[in-house]
Amino acid sequence: MPKIEIDEQRCKGCGLCTIACPKGCIVLSEQINNYGYTPAILGEAKHKCTGCALCAEMCPDLAILVFK
Repeated sequence: MPKIEIDEQRCKGCGLCTIACPKGCIVLSEQINNYGYTPAILGEAKHKCTGCALCAEMCPDLAILVFK
C-alpha cells in the first residue's frame, strides 16, 4: 500500500495537490501551520491512494513524499 507524507510546515496551502489527486486523497486542513497557511493533509479517502505521485509532482514546495 502506498504511503504519502506531507510536511505541513513546508506546505503553503496552494491546493495544487488537491486538484492533481485523481482519487481526492488530499484536502486542505482547517488548522493553520506556524507560518499562517492552511496546509494540505490526507483526507478520509487516503485509503484510495494508488501511489501515482501526481500530488508530489505538482507541489511547488516539495512538501510531499510518496512511498510505493
